[in-house]
Amino acid sequence: MNPNLKRVGIAALGVFAVLALYGLVTSQFFPQPNDTSASPPQPAAAPATGRVTMIDLGATECIPCKMMAPIIEELKAEYAGKADILFIDVWKNREQAQKYGIRAIPTQIFFDGDGREVYRHTGFMDKKSIVERFRQLGVE
Repeated sequence: MNPNLKRVGIAALGVFAVLALYGLVTSQFFPQPNDTSASPPQPAAAPATGRVTMIDLGATECIPCKMMAPIIEELKAEYAGKADILFIDVWKNREQAQKYGIRAIPTQIFFDGDGREVYRHTGFMDKKSIVERFRQLGVE
């Protein structure tokens, strides 16, 4: 076999492997929704002035985000009228990920009553830690 032809074949196989791996990684971490017409639009998140706000930026298909979902719902009920708690699916609303400089999900951002970011956490955050952060911000 011609040595040059063998090199071209190996190079082509390498390129194919890289492209396949790229497709796998991007589909795993940045899946494209199949049908966005059925999902309601997400509100443009903005911290409410006069009230402490936590924004949880994640995705409904992300495993740690799924683990946080029941915690977020509990906290929304417990802190109703005291603090605002929002969830933004950054896979469906990529502009929000850019707006808040999200590099990994889930990310929780806490804002004080004046709308200033005062704390940011990346990764799963348990209920106790969130409650403690609210307490530090003066929300009981």
